[in-house]
Amino acid sequence: METKLDTQKSGSVKNNTNKFAAVYRLVDIILIQTLLYLSVSVYSQNYTISYFTLSLIGSVGFALIAESFALYRSWRAGFFNQVVFYTIVCWIFSSLLVLTYLFVSKTTADYSRFSLLLWTFSTLILLISWRFCFQLFLMAMRRKGFNTRNIVIFGLSEKGIRLAKEVMDNPASGYRLAAFYDDRDKERLDEDYHYYLRGNIAKGIENVKKNKYDVVYVTLPILAQTRIQDILYALGDSTATVHVVPDLFMYCLMHGEMSHVGNIQTISVYDNPMKGGLAVVKRLEDLILASAIMTLITIPMLVIAVWIKCTSKGPIIFKQDRYGLNGRKIRMWKFRSMTVTENDAVVTQAKKGDTRITKVGAFLRRTSLDELPQFINVLKGDMSVIGPRPHAVAHNEEYRKIVDFYMLRHKVKPGITGWAQVNGARGETETVDKMKIRIEYDLEYIRNWSLWLDFKIIIFTVFRSFNDKNAY
Repeated sequence: METKLDTQKSGSVKNNTNKFAAVYRLVDIILIQTLLYLSVSVYSQNYTISYFTLSLIGSVGFALIAESFALYRSWRAGFFNQVVFYTIVCWIFSSLLVLTYLFVSKTTADYSRFSLLLWTFSTLILLISWRFCFQLFLMAMRRKGFNTRNIVIFGLSEKGIRLAKEVMDNPASGYRLAAFYDDRDKERLDEDYHYYLRGNIAKGIENVKKNKYDVVYVTLPILAQTRIQDILYALGDSTATVHVVPDLFMYCLMHGEMSHVGNIQTISVYDNPMKGGLAVVKRLEDLILASAIMTLITIPMLVIAVWIKCTSKGPIIFKQDRYGLNGRKIRMWKFRSMTVTENDAVVTQAKKGDTRITKVGAFLRRTSLDELPQFINVLKGDMSVIGPRPHAVAHNEEYRKIVDFYMLRHKVKPGITGWAQVNGARGETETVDKMKIRIEYDLEYIRNWSLWLDFKIIIFTVFRSFNDKNAY
């Protein structure tokens, strides 16, 4: 049956844009090109067309890379430390582009190394500094009531309350919760938000048409599809910005994003966030980290190998089948830490005081040094440095039957360390509840994956994982 909205033209869902994006792009280009000119002038060099070419490569490269990382999106509800992190990442990649050009063109000797180093570091500092100053300016403007948006929420539901909390917890975003509207009796609604309740949705639509609110969020359950369509049709007679918040069950299980088949919009519920260009970025991250770490641990690995060989019988490297990306089997490497090398249909988890663990193995497991050979798995492409820890195939088959959404952790490559591990969810899972907690952390990582999150996990791993009381 045709509804009112079926007569509207098909559209597409686009990313959240930043009204100051053009300003950011222009200032970035001006800074990058001007600072190279000043860096050359400081060293009393002539600013030639060759230097101008470098400035173009740097500025255009930064602009393109910044688009890939969505650096110019709206950061109203974001965090400034993430802006800083992605600014650094974009400039590092841009600098690598410049270095690649110098290497390929064999013109390194034609430029002043001092000027190029000064340009690289001064540009990075100023790209961050001007963003910080502009952020302070926006916050000051918002405190005075400028550049703010009054929002209204239709539906005092669970997701409506979560949205309201996010707005109130992030005042610097410039969003201001003005009202709730709901058709249910007041007694059935969360009394903590009665202060914001202004009546039923019909009254809310009327007030939106009177331009009392800037942004409308519709948080009714997806089962109320006809009601949502009626509300959207009525709001078509207003100038407010309207958002429909998808059900949290669908949107938050995995990395949800909008897609389409022809002119039909869809929401991906179970998907891998590391696709296309992001997959390349993740792979580069793995190759750079694994190569650097392997350079540092080669000698320690040789020492450990000799230590294992001299203290117990059996192979130095223990290879066990695990599930990799999309559930495909991989052969994971570890230093042998037990007197057994189980890789059958039944695998017994290590327990505290396990007699199968060798004296050397106990130290290696406690310090996570038994995991070092997995950097070879990373270089091979079977694993990532950061991701959900792989379990034995036998454990996968056991837990997938009793833990909801267990297999979704295999939508990304398994990792040497992960969000669950740095939050203490490692070691023996003698109860189903412990495994559920680990899976919750794994799915949270997949939903929220970013280079910034990977960076935090690396830092936490260095300070938390060694000598972990749950590792045995």
